[in-house]
Amino acid sequence: MEDDYAKRSSRLIAVFGGSGFLGRHVVRALAKRGWRVLVATRRPDLALYLQPLGGVGQIYTVQANLRYPESIAAVLAKADAAVNLVGILRQSGGQTFDAVHRVGARNVAAAVRAAGIQKFVHVSALGADLSSGSLYARSKAQGEAAVREAIPEAVILRPSVVFGPEDQFFNRFATMARFMPALPLIGGGRTKLQPVYAGDVAKVVALALDGEVGQGIYELGGPEVRSLRAIMEFVLESTERKRLLLSIPFGPAKLIGLLTETAAKLSLGLLPETFVLTPDQVELLRSDNVVSRQALAEGRTLAALGIVPESFETLVPTYLVRYRKCGRFSEQRGV
Repeated sequence: MEDDYAKRSSRLIAVFGGSGFLGRHVVRALAKRGWRVLVATRRPDLALYLQPLGGVGQIYTVQANLRYPESIAAVLAKADAAVNLVGILRQSGGQTFDAVHRVGARNVAAAVRAAGIQKFVHVSALGADLSSGSLYARSKAQGEAAVREAIPEAVILRPSVVFGPEDQFFNRFATMARFMPALPLIGGGRTKLQPVYAGDVAKVVALALDGEVGQGIYELGGPEVRSLRAIMEFVLESTERKRLLLSIPFGPAKLIGLLTETAAKLSLGLLPETFVLTPDQVELLRSDNVVSRQALAEGRTLAALGIVPESFETLVPTYLVRYRKCGRFSEQRGV
């Protein structure tokens, strides 16, 4: 038993993007399975909060930037496996979709192959499509293609909208409801989404690295498929706030996105990210973000991997409660 633990604890994995929202869940899941985790991030000094997720000396943070191949190679020098979680939702300066999602993924995959590493997981996004009108979706698909070309046996994960206590989805809408009299329904709020829990995505990453998931592309979605309107109504109910839901066609929404994106640049970051909408994000909402019928038929889903996905309708209210007027005490005060 002790020899088995020693063998497992000697395994070293490099996690690129491990300091992000999804990253902390992945790092925790890997640490529980006995991996020593090397978290590669642009600012390792800001990722020290990850260390308590494992045992003493089990989690390390190092500097790396996907735009610089030499930094990637240095991280992978002694690694037995690797994960790429790096992604952005909005472009800023040198952090463009192409640089991060396509070139970055290509650089990591090439370095993994050069290092002779056999186990590699790349996290993409549901909706990745080379023919999409969204730069985000196209760059994600290009990144997947680069990974498959370099490492055909790689496991690629496509999660839908990922939720959890620190997410930028439900928390964003809840924050907007605190300060705005109305919430925008882009395209009338008809777009369907299938939010998936960050912990469930992390489970798949851990299973794949332990050889329990075959190569290929897996689509990860939660148990509920809901329209954007239904999700907005759910957020308002969970936060006990009444707000107007304002339907905005895609055309005007893209114009609003251009204005807020420009305002964010001119304000040098002073405009809160919560209130920044980009034209590309509007474009993404033209298509539903749900697990495909093909993935269901081919067994490339959470259920097929033996994972019962967590419900956002159960988990999300537990952390949105802080957005109520009196937080957790709202019911006692009759608010």
